[in-house]
Amino acid sequence: MSVRHDGAAVEPRQWAEGLAAAPYRSYLYSYPHKTAYLPIEPGLPLSDLWAAEQADTYFLYMHIPFCAVRCGFCNLFTLPDRRADVHKEYVDALERQAGQWAEFLHGKPFARFAIGGGTPTLLEPGQLERLFHIAEHTMGLNPQLASISVETSPDTVTEERLRILKAHHVDRVSMGIQSFVEAESAAIYRPQKPSLVEAALEKLAAFQFPLLNLDLIYGLPGQTVESWLYSVERALSYEPGELFIYPLYTREHTIVKPEQIREQGGDIRLQCYYAARDLLLSRGYEQFSMRRFAKPAAAGGKRVLDYSCQEEGMVGLGCGARSYTRGVHYASRYGVSRAATQSIIADYVSAASYRTADYGFILDGTEQRLRFLLKALLHKEGLTLADYGLRFGTGVLDDIPQLERLLAAELASVENGILRLTDEGLAYSDAIGDWLISDEVRERMEGYVVV
Repeated sequence: MSVRHDGAAVEPRQWAEGLAAAPYRSYLYSYPHKTAYLPIEPGLPLSDLWAAEQADTYFLYMHIPFCAVRCGFCNLFTLPDRRADVHKEYVDALERQAGQWAEFLHGKPFARFAIGGGTPTLLEPGQLERLFHIAEHTMGLNPQLASISVETSPDTVTEERLRILKAHHVDRVSMGIQSFVEAESAAIYRPQKPSLVEAALEKLAAFQFPLLNLDLIYGLPGQTVESWLYSVERALSYEPGELFIYPLYTREHTIVKPEQIREQGGDIRLQCYYAARDLLLSRGYEQFSMRRFAKPAAAGGKRVLDYSCQEEGMVGLGCGARSYTRGVHYASRYGVSRAATQSIIADYVSAASYRTADYGFILDGTEQRLRFLLKALLHKEGLTLADYGLRFGTGVLDDIPQLERLLAAELASVENGILRLTDEGLAYSDAIGDWLISDEVRERMEGYVVV
């Protein structure tokens, strides 16, 4: 198996110390990463791809690539553009795409539905309403059987928009705050005042969505452990059911450059992580990953369908959305700069057909095994060894012997047939995930030219 195994000649603890010396290498929110995607020639007919998909239920995702401003840390596929006519043209295209894709999915139900971005609630209420209409009436979503999540931002939270979300049975509203300290927000080009954030939170509380998620970032320019904990405490005062804490990542193509962070002095991100983790655990939150902390879920009124944590059967509508079948991941082209993003969106809006996968990654057996492992290992639930054996007919420790190094270094353990990261291993999830990237995927990622 072609997986990196740097440090094969060193002792486990020495190797682990090297891993811990650079804990923030890359965030594997998906595998393979989109920078590993290449043109697929000839394009693959979607009718064939989805006919072969074995998932029992699907995840429907809609991507809205517009926001009010581009934050200094952002390298996502998004464009600062408030123009209502541009948004309408985009939703028109998304509806055309949905109409073509619905016929490929063979009536399988959706267990999850999410609208992300960008900032979906930047859309005018009428366009936001259309997204739910497309999901329900074109794609066949039953909102009583699916968990539904929508991303928002403090400046776009209005009562009219929240009424639309409530009317369509949204279970989870997620809002990126990043910091309650105005100077820290300004340092990442996010012009928001704490009073705006708090007004938005009060509106959300009034609508009593089943789950409120808040996002915060640590390692911001000028931030201290104390100011970081102040933001965590302010977030907790609104009693969110879920809190995501993200380490700051910067790249050469983000507005805030890596050298600007280095000029701030020592890297306090690991200190911030442990401080917030301990605080959240003391307040009754359970840790599910390096980033996600949540309170025990209250019983809801829905009978939500099951969906695999490995996230196959992902149906991604919209420019920038990724779709996952077992053997092929595909999407539109990826860009970061304003010019590249505008060009890609223009191509999407003007397209007449969305019936082929022509840009993505074809997963062989090795990559399917790695994906199955990573999507479980980087979460507290861990990988059930029997599930892996049932899926692939082999043992994960035989297929990926590098995992023995994690066990020997006590960054992972096997108990009751489940391979899990230890508490220390969870803290180093980003380094461990990066270490397990295959040589082929890494070569593609490193060869990607950001546009």
